[in-house]
Amino acid sequence: MEILQQIVKEFNLREDHAQNIVSLLDEGNTIPFIARYRKEATGHIDDQVLRDLSDRLNYLRNIEKRKAEVTASITEQGKMTDDIAKALSEATTLTEVEDIYRPYKQKKKTRATIAVAKGLEPLADVIFAQEMTDGTVEEVAEPYVNEELGVKTAAEAIAGAQDIIAERVSDNAELRKKLRRIYLKNAIIATKLQKAEEDGAKTYEMYADYSEPVAEIKSHRVLAVNRGEDEGYLKVKVTIPEDFAMRVCEIGTVKDGNIFTDTVKEAVADAYKRLIQPSIEREIRSFLTETAQEQAIKMFDVNLRPLLMQPPVKDKVVMGFDPAYRTGCKIAVVDATGKVLATTVVYPTPPKPKIEESEKELKKLIDKYSVDVISIGNGTASKESQMFVADMLKPYNGKVNYVVVNEAGASVYSGSPLAAKEFPEYDLTLRSAISIARRLQDPLAELIKIDPKAIGVGQYQHDMPAARLDAVLDGVLEDCVNSVGVDLNTASPSLLSHVAGLNSGIANNIIKYRDENGKFKSRKELMKVPKLGAKAFEQSAGFLRIRDGKNILDNTAVHPESYEATEKLLAMFGYTDEDVAERKLTELPAKIKKYGEAKAAEECGLGVPTMNDIVVELLKPGRDVRDTLPMPQLRSDVMDINDLKVGMEITGTVRNVIDFGAFIDIGVHQDGLVHISEMSDNYVKHPSDVLKVGQVVNVRVISVDVKKNRIGLSMRKERKND
Repeated sequence: MEILQQIVKEFNLREDHAQNIVSLLDEGNTIPFIARYRKEATGHIDDQVLRDLSDRLNYLRNIEKRKAEVTASITEQGKMTDDIAKALSEATTLTEVEDIYRPYKQKKKTRATIAVAKGLEPLADVIFAQEMTDGTVEEVAEPYVNEELGVKTAAEAIAGAQDIIAERVSDNAELRKKLRRIYLKNAIIATKLQKAEEDGAKTYEMYADYSEPVAEIKSHRVLAVNRGEDEGYLKVKVTIPEDFAMRVCEIGTVKDGNIFTDTVKEAVADAYKRLIQPSIEREIRSFLTETAQEQAIKMFDVNLRPLLMQPPVKDKVVMGFDPAYRTGCKIAVVDATGKVLATTVVYPTPPKPKIEESEKELKKLIDKYSVDVISIGNGTASKESQMFVADMLKPYNGKVNYVVVNEAGASVYSGSPLAAKEFPEYDLTLRSAISIARRLQDPLAELIKIDPKAIGVGQYQHDMPAARLDAVLDGVLEDCVNSVGVDLNTASPSLLSHVAGLNSGIANNIIKYRDENGKFKSRKELMKVPKLGAKAFEQSAGFLRIRDGKNILDNTAVHPESYEATEKLLAMFGYTDEDVAERKLTELPAKIKKYGEAKAAEECGLGVPTMNDIVVELLKPGRDVRDTLPMPQLRSDVMDINDLKVGMEITGTVRNVIDFGAFIDIGVHQDGLVHISEMSDNYVKHPSDVLKVGQVVNVRVISVDVKKNRIGLSMRKERKND
């Protein structure tokens, strides 16, 4: 119940909605299914919030599980008290739980455990109590001298007692919590450059003698500092003023006016320097790293989603152009369905360009297959390839254009077993050209075949915790695939495996069934697929489309569980399935509104949100949500970085959004950078609030460094001093 209340509070939900969501997740329902088909139960919560809620639910449950384990351990030791139980009950993070458990944890051999074994714990109790005002510490320690136990002098006894006190101070959960807050608010992270003479050190020049408040350091700088440290180029420290930290440790610990004051002060100083400070520094570094990693992973999500959801260029014959220098440019022509029509290799680029021969070869293919657009990869030799293509296309007077596509991952795909299975007759270089062509026709269907980490969006992907990154990116793939829907009769195993409720095994069984029995004629036929049971059907059916099936509803996002209610709705307002197919339902929303939405929904046995979703589907069966997005930018000319002048206004396409800005393709081989400070005349909290991958934007050139191949761009209104 406590977890549920926490979810309600953090996500601002009604309690019944939160309870329904938790129950639906526990029953094994997928997030796309819950988001789309259980809106009445959830309060219309979207898939991204559902994923956040699911992550938070798992975290809170892990805390409760750990609390139970800690409670059992402390109780078993006979040391549980009301105060400890209360502290555990109020702990809200795993770190706080571990702080409480620290004094009761089975420790490895430490200076304190050695001192306890020497019989010095009673002496530590006396000293730490700090209640004596007469005599000396040595006199109090003398009875604890025991050569058999290895305590030869009173000084050794005092030192051992101080080790015990130091560990007790270090194990104080409240002190650690207080110091952690102070570090997060006031600490400075500082770096020093090591191995400055080595070439790799140049990468970290800005961190040669660098410091910044922990509270202000940006995520991308945390990751850069971590990488520099891992590679041995940076020495990193997180500190607060030591005298201030000592005073914090002494408050409530050191009592003045007794013979033990200085002895306890020394123990406290030892506790901070030897035990607390290194531990808190590690915790702060871990916190910064985890926060930075989550931010970087979020940027993968933010960039990958619009990349996958770019609108398909439909009904076009596309020539895929995979640029290269010495080995030649690989060419593949595919028809409007993605079927390969022809392949070849041409050499229009250095070192030995064959311009006329290449032009003749490609024009022959363009004319023979009525090519509409050329899809050029943006990698090596892309600039030279664009210049060649732009010149070659001039006689076509705009009837044939070209598009530069992000080719990241094409080589990964082309060498994969999946590509070999799809195109066994082509070598891997030609498979890259096919992929570049087809990712223009349907970015989602093609990019789904590639490991998201190889798609070239985001930053520091190799520094991320692999399991967490994979989980988030898999969620993005799942959300995108299910929001678009999948053609059951043409989809690849890769696409099908990301449909809610399906996995790679069931996806392959669907393909096998399709190969053996021909096209699916209805969604119901899915139940004949081996290992696709009732639960998998429930979760997946609404996201699978049958274009020319027996039932028009099979080509919509209407779930089979709502077919009867949908037919009732149609009949209520005098429509038939034929009207749906012929798109004659334009008056349906107005009729429902006049009749009363709530009344119509109730009579059909539906909730209002579900009924409204059904109406949207009935108006446009077979609709693709991506069609409402802006199409890729078609080009017919090309520029060189030397053609750029400060003040030029250019249209470009967003290629990647990062924490400090965005990279824009402006038709020059090198992408330009719009720094966050140049994105708007108004304050911008984060670049992702303004720009998305694939978005077409107008920018102004504000700097050009030909030598370093750097282009600075701005989206702000031109100012007089620009």
